[in-house]
Amino acid sequence: GIQLVESGGGSVQAGGSLRLSCAASGYTYSNYCLAWFRQAPGSAREGVASIYTGDANTSYSDFVKGRFVISHDNAKNTLYLQMNSLKPEDTAMYYCAAVAVGPAPCIRDLLSTDIASRAAGVWGQGTRVTVSS
Repeated sequence: GIQLVESGGGSVQAGGSLRLSCAASGYTYSNYCLAWFRQAPGSAREGVASIYTGDANTSYSDFVKGRFVISHDNAKNTLYLQMNSLKPEDTAMYYCAAVAVGPAPCIRDLLSTDIASRAAGVWGQGTRVTVSS
């Protein structure tokens, strides 16, 4: 079946960087909506960044704009999240997801609404990021 496997999490001091990876198996990323979400202990899940592989358009939540970069490598079937200037409030479990929505909702709505919960999709198991002050 389809699987997404995240890696790259860890512990880092504030101001540091990490790169998360999400490797896909069982299908290719062509023309798909991919995204990173995160969930801190005691908090609701929140969208971090999304990308539509058909046109490479991206979207970011305000709290990561200018610090995080989402990208994908079709040849490697891998999604990335480069996280720079990390803050303690970035501490969370990070999940990648492939969501069955079109390009417009992927960029316009995915991070700020609950469509990721309602649409068909595949989620990874998560990778933990801890940022210390």
